Amino acid sequence: MSPSATAGLQATPASRAGRREQAWSKAVSLILLLLATAAMLSPLAFMVSTSLKTSKELLVYPPQLFPKAPAWGNYAELFRNGEIKFGQQYANSLIVAVSAVVGTVLSSALVAFGFARYRTKASGLLFLLVLSTMMLPYPAIMIPQFLLFTKLGLHDSLLPLILPNFFGSAYMIFLLKQFFSTMPSELYEAGRIDGCGEFRLFWNLTLPLAGPAMATVAIFTFIGSWNDLLTPVLYLDSQENFTLPIGLASMMSSKFRLAPWNLLMAASMLTAVPIILLFAVAQRRFVEGIVLTGIK
Repeated sequence: MSPSATAGLQATPASRAGRREQAWSKAVSLILLLLATAAMLSPLAFMVSTSLKTSKELLVYPPQLFPKAPAWGNYAELFRNGEIKFGQQYANSLIVAVSAVVGTVLSSALVAFGFARYRTKASGLLFLLVLSTMMLPYPAIMIPQFLLFTKLGLHDSLLPLILPNFFGSAYMIFLLKQFFSTMPSELYEAGRIDGCGEFRLFWNLTLPLAGPAMATVAIFTFIGSWNDLLTPVLYLDSQENFTLPIGLASMMSSKFRLAPWNLLMAASMLTAVPIILLFAVAQRRFVEGIVLTGIK
């Protein structure tokens, strides 16, 4: 028998032991991941279960994990109940969130394109000044902004929640500027040869290639606007103008004899649907945007 064959026979037990250790390691990792996933999904399961219970089942002791018969009518009750006005609040949140996405994406992309495209002695200082605004917490500008919109007669309307988004976001400007900086200058030179002006270079050349970065900005902006509670509380007084965060909080107010936890959980489920759908649709571009904006 040749020496190579002898060495192969001697290595077989060791390789089998290595494969067994690798299999055990994968099994343990899989079990740990399943336990972590179950722990993270347990609040969601509790939310779904509670949203399908009747008011009587909420008071049962010990609590039941699953309802005897799913009460799908809880979801319809949200839109029928005149005190809750869930449908109007849902529409208000969609208007604010979509407007915030459009305003933030367009304004931040335009500013980021300017910083990435034009290099002057003061551009670095100006970019640093823009980034420094991220150190200002919202409560620092909350009162001056409130006084400004009140003087303009926009209190108790959705406009104070929409208009600031059309003036750019420092973090989104930074994110898009990092992506725009990766585009080669030869691309813009070719566009100039074809007769493109500066705005066409931005609109027809840069934006179509910036899909991953734009998707990242859109998702961040939508989630931030959709879940925002402080700004609507500051500006909105009438229930017709409430957004979903205020509406969910008002369902636990004193006007209800007992907090309708089944309706509250049903409303929370419907509130989470747009974010889940948005992330599911734009997940691939979102991940690409996070990776590409960090590469220069």
